[in-house]
Amino acid sequence: KTKDGIKARLDLVEMSIRPELAPNLDGPKKNCLPFASWNLICDEKKSVCGCFCCMKVPNGYCSNIHNLVSMDDIRLSGMKSHDCHVLMQQLLPVALRAVLDKPVRVAVIRLCLFFIEICSKSFEVSKLSKIQSDIVETLCLLEKYFPPSFFDIMVHLTVHLVREVELCGPVFYQWMYPFERYMKVCKGYVRNKNRPEGCIAENYIAEEAVEFLAKRLLSEQTARIPKQRLNEFKPTSGAKVSSIYGSEFNQAHLCVLQNTEEFRTYFIEHMEYLKGAFPRYKKNKKWLKDKQNSSFADWVKIR
Repeated sequence: KTKDGIKARLDLVEMSIRPELAPNLDGPKKNCLPFASWNLICDEKKSVCGCFCCMKVPNGYCSNIHNLVSMDDIRLSGMKSHDCHVLMQQLLPVALRAVLDKPVRVAVIRLCLFFIEICSKSFEVSKLSKIQSDIVETLCLLEKYFPPSFFDIMVHLTVHLVREVELCGPVFYQWMYPFERYMKVCKGYVRNKNRPEGCIAENYIAEEAVEFLAKRLLSEQTARIPKQRLNEFKPTSGAKVSSIYGSEFNQAHLCVLQNTEEFRTYFIEHMEYLKGAFPRYKKNKKWLKDKQNSSFADWVKIR
């Protein structure tokens, strides 16, 4: 839902600010509102929606973004609260890279970065004052480019989020996303819409009883949890497993040892041992290197 309309532009006229954005009430309705810095042209809207439409995220990360994008209407619809959360934190800064004027784009991305910092699982308490000053500055930047109708109570509440973190701890301890997800599970229990509470209670008790019996009496997995289908000895892709022996195995073993930090001192010690054992080849670096590659694994076992 847009907050940019004729009433929002008339507010600017009444406040005597940004006269270039005043609505043209005498002209055609299509050209009534002058183009503003926060508006997107048709190509930019298609670019942003196309970016969302092609995005692929890990399973369980959020809803399928592709299903929320309508390329015909060039808009997003049907987003849940968690989808808006992911959109603000992760997806919107990527989608806005090539649209809007740079000052407007920077102001919006700064707001996104604030939510990333405030919702992180760990942060330094000493940096909270810096985050507080940054969000105040970000809101001042937004006031320079967006109309006053944009700044409702929800935008103002961002100023108090840092104080809430100081008093209550990290944000993820307080949000309701896990409970909202479980509400979807409870909705699936409902078979009689006239008695939803009874259906939820009955199915919950039945599921708990089944899981309890499965854990007590059976050695199999509990209810609703699928069995492990993947063989832990095989890769997750369609690749084939092949075994190596002889020189290939020794070469792979040597490669692992050479890239292990703990064995760096042993390689230096073994090189000094070879120089002392074979003084004729002390200056022949190639011979020493080949000799070390062929004898280091056996030497380090004895060492």
